[in-house]
Amino acid sequence: MGFRRADEGPGSPAGLLQAVLLLLCLAGTGCGGKPAEPLLTAEPEAAAPQQPPADSTPEAETVAPFEPPALADLERSVTWIDRPVRDALDVLREQQAAQPPLCTTAEALTLTNNSAGANAKILSALGRLPDPGQADLEARIDRHVAGDLGSTNPILISSSAEFDILGLTGFGLFSFGRDLEPFASAETVSSWQTSADGLLDKVVLRTDLVWSDGRPISALDVAFTYRVIMDPRVPVPAVRSGTDQMRSVHAYDDRTVVFFHKEPLATNVWNINFPVLPRHIYAETWEQDPTLKDSPRHVALEEKPVSGGPYEIVSRKRGQEIVLRRRSSWSTVRGRTVRDEPFFKDVRFRIVEDPNTALLALKSGDIDEMILQPEQWTTQTVDDEYYRLNTKATAPEWVSFHFAWNIAEPFFADRRVRRAMSYALDHDRMLEKICLGMYEPCAGPFPPDSWMAPARKPEPYKQDLDKAEALLDEAGWIDRDNDGIRDKEIGGRLVPFEFTMLVNQQPFRIAICTLLKENLEQIGVLVNVRPVEVTTLQDMMQKRNFQACISAWGSGTDPDTSENIWKTGEMRNYCGYSNPEVDRLYAEGRRELDRGRRAEKYARIQEILYEDQPYTWLFWRNSFYGFSKELRGYVFSPRGPYHYSPGFGSLWKPRQE
Repeated sequence: MGFRRADEGPGSPAGLLQAVLLLLCLAGTGCGGKPAEPLLTAEPEAAAPQQPPADSTPEAETVAPFEPPALADLERSVTWIDRPVRDALDVLREQQAAQPPLCTTAEALTLTNNSAGANAKILSALGRLPDPGQADLEARIDRHVAGDLGSTNPILISSSAEFDILGLTGFGLFSFGRDLEPFASAETVSSWQTSADGLLDKVVLRTDLVWSDGRPISALDVAFTYRVIMDPRVPVPAVRSGTDQMRSVHAYDDRTVVFFHKEPLATNVWNINFPVLPRHIYAETWEQDPTLKDSPRHVALEEKPVSGGPYEIVSRKRGQEIVLRRRSSWSTVRGRTVRDEPFFKDVRFRIVEDPNTALLALKSGDIDEMILQPEQWTTQTVDDEYYRLNTKATAPEWVSFHFAWNIAEPFFADRRVRRAMSYALDHDRMLEKICLGMYEPCAGPFPPDSWMAPARKPEPYKQDLDKAEALLDEAGWIDRDNDGIRDKEIGGRLVPFEFTMLVNQQPFRIAICTLLKENLEQIGVLVNVRPVEVTTLQDMMQKRNFQACISAWGSGTDPDTSENIWKTGEMRNYCGYSNPEVDRLYAEGRRELDRGRRAEKYARIQEILYEDQPYTWLFWRNSFYGFSKELRGYVFSPRGPYHYSPGFGSLWKPRQE
């Protein structure tokens, strides 16, 4: 059709979005639990009217009515199986005790990370936990985030920045380790048991838990939060996924909460993992403002939320920084030390969207860590100026990048068009020239080395403009008016194939979008690349107010966590994808208890998604981090150095002699 022009490069790449949207699994802080537990009870507010029990609070359509059996009846009739309750830092200490460092700390600090051997030594020596008295407990860490928070409410969590910050201020019962296996956190839980039939989970909370306002944290808070999450009026983008598979959550007393499941699902262990709200705060406000953000009271709580984790927000300058401070009531309750103090007194999150500005801040010592984009890793962090104050490390990570196509738009309703988009992109040029050979191509949502990935790996797309043009022709997108742009009659008028690609303001992502723009121009399709702020992009995606965008997902701990991206009508199914077979396979996958047979279900899901191409999958991004030489204790997982347990909780700075 004469659309093609000579290929032109997209220009020099610079930038990589740190605020990757991640699937939910709230990681514990791993600050070390102690057995001493002075008793606290959940007393009613002195000035508040009598509140109804947590399981009878009124709300619009939520869960079906359920009358829980008496606890004594449960204890008589149920066979309980003990489940793991762990201190993540103790687990890491045991692992490190069995693995002597590959070199001394002094040697690691002199290394240039230009080989796998050097990288291994840096991680081995500088990733160690401190000996007693070695950590500076008055230290501050200055962390980098690429975007501001959309909300400080933990059940509204969706972005990477929110995971990083609210993971330190929020309260939860469960976590998972580097192996992505779940456990109850010893910092908050005394015991966890599952019924032999898989229909019940019983958790007994510790007695030494308080919110930042001094009120006790109790099982009533857990049961109340479940009801709020299940209120369809509450705009929960991620947390409801899985939680909606439960029948009910009931608090039998201040400490004992039982999770009632509808079925003995393989995913029940993840469905009970959700962040917890303070009931005494939200019981009076939730009904009046189910958005949890708009009312004057909720606006005030956004600025000064009540914290249940080891840190609380002490200051916030929107678009600039968020400062957290260690709260003494986390580790000391009624004059007794009940948990180890977190290693940092203050955590300052500095919001810097431009990666070049962030790198300057790292080089000057204004921040202590950041994700390095490909060009920064390969050319801008290799000289003495960088290594004077900093080092760097890399490890595998399960984060996939993609173009998302809004199927509600007439351009992308036909899968032939979406496949044409994938064939049009010059994937090799993207990987070699923009990603600088640092990332592996991606062909679907499940990491190729994970248990749920297809045994027969789908072949990543490569550019084939002949196939792209043929698919567009078949879908009816041809150049009817001979202006060089494909068009199609829609609703009685001729519509040119011209769409807008949203992208955050990171040069790295803009370069990828620009490459696609140039590739599509060769076959008669116009793309307007529109950079926007991170929070704006997130809001537009949630409202489905976009035609196409570039984004990323971090893989969840279980493949079922991706159901709310691909199941028909789910909240994070931003592209409006719908396939009955995919919906059915997700339902079957969670009911199948044998991991091998489960894997077959998810492998088939990936095969279908590969055929339908609701996304054009781009690449798997590994972890590439720059760290201050003052920082110690960074340990990587498939979810990076932070989004697991202990994660951030293992970082520390040594005392100065």
